[in-house]
Amino acid sequence: MPVNFTPATPEQLLPVAGVALGIAEAGIKKADRKDLLVIKLEQGARVAGVFTKNRFCAAPVTVCQEHLAAGNEIRALVVNTGNANAGTGEDGLARTHKTCAELSALLGCEAGQVLPFSTGVIMEPLPVDRIVAGLPRCVADLRPDNWHSAAQAIMTTDIVHKALSKRVDIGGATVTITGIAKGSGMIHPNMATMLGYVATDAKVSQPLVEAAVRYAADRSFNRITVDGDTSTNDSFMLIATGRAAMAEITNPNSAEYEAFRAAVTEVAATLAQAIVRDGEGATKFITVEVNGGADGEECAKVAYAIARSPLVKTAFFASDPNLGRIQAAIGYAGIEDLDVARVKLYLGDVLVSENGGRAASYREEDGQRVMKEAEITVRVELNRGQASTTVWTCDFSYDYVRINADYRS
Repeated sequence: MPVNFTPATPEQLLPVAGVALGIAEAGIKKADRKDLLVIKLEQGARVAGVFTKNRFCAAPVTVCQEHLAAGNEIRALVVNTGNANAGTGEDGLARTHKTCAELSALLGCEAGQVLPFSTGVIMEPLPVDRIVAGLPRCVADLRPDNWHSAAQAIMTTDIVHKALSKRVDIGGATVTITGIAKGSGMIHPNMATMLGYVATDAKVSQPLVEAAVRYAADRSFNRITVDGDTSTNDSFMLIATGRAAMAEITNPNSAEYEAFRAAVTEVAATLAQAIVRDGEGATKFITVEVNGGADGEECAKVAYAIARSPLVKTAFFASDPNLGRIQAAIGYAGIEDLDVARVKLYLGDVLVSENGGRAASYREEDGQRVMKEAEITVRVELNRGQASTTVWTCDFSYDYVRINADYRS
């Protein structure tokens, strides 16, 4: 089961004015499961996204980027699970365009106003006929209070759905934010297989929606790793419908924008952490903090060297304080002029190493006590500057191998 994570109930997920969601069981990979989602937006919504940097990016990622770059007013998103439509060449693009055209005809908009998303098995033809057949059922199911079913409809190897809502006060106006995400394996930036959709009724200019989604991604979905594999389909979308009773936020230096950006980032970070908590086969949730770096880049190098190391992750699964593995990861992270004598390594509240070796105060039983916990913090003090970063990861268990060995069957 996911590590210390309880999925939201339908009642906990708040409708966002200007957004309706509909789902269907289209039989894309398996029968009798929710696997197709349509998100319909009212006119005036601002939409922005960030996507995978994998050069074998999926056909829907390419089409999404084209539609956004054209400056189209986005009126709908369509998401299918069970098939990634990645590594499918021109045929995959054609099938994606057909999906957009069919949904646009049902909703009375242009195909370029539809953003498509897919997740599932790579290098398999998209069963577009099943998707097209399921779209009318999605449209018939469109409801503003359908977030719970929507979160379930985008799952693949996830054990539980990931969804969150919150209300915040921005400039005296009440703003609603609701988000869903999926992901469990093939999780690593850029970005960390994941899909994320956050919608709000805040009234925000298009440039600031674009800035906010990048800011939030860098502090959430781009700070998680389950297995070090960057997916072909990663997408994180931010939707601002503008239906809240507030003046439009246009100033990036305003208190209103800072409050909006912080609230979106909090939702995104919680969803990103939920992905790690539900990592394939995960039994432990691990926070890696790196402080005192010369810049953020070198802090991230160290954090990810630790977080994606199979040797470190298997030690955490076994509750084995083989902590020289962490020290080794710090050493090979890529900081050429690192003075190891200045580095301090902590496991929870326990000082493990300093002055280039084992701390005099360290006791094996203290390390094992921390390793047995379900939530663990690894803290590295580089003592060479003021920069810091935080990355979230999980352990590697026997179930990770089983899940990925059987993924296509």
